[in-house]
Amino acid sequence: MQSTEYFSSNPISDLISDDIYDLLQSRGLINEKSVRDYIIRKKFKNLRSNKMSAGDAIDSLRKDYPYLQFDSIRKIVYQTRK
Repeated sequence: MQSTEYFSSNPISDLISDDIYDLLQSRGLINEKSVRDYIIRKKFKNLRSNKMSAGDAIDSLRKDYPYLQFDSIRKIVYQTRK
């Protein structure tokens, strides 16, 4: 059986099943950047719901994603959906 540590198996398990995620990923149909942005927005929403300021929440997210600038994370969490 495969290790589930490569990207915590299915990071969008609240949207699709593990089997479907694995199938889509094996065929190259998962946009990793979009999945990352979804996770960042979800974590930001959770931090804000715990009464953390927006700036502190973004700083907290930068610890998980040190390669992203403050403004990059801000754009991700505040981008409007099309």
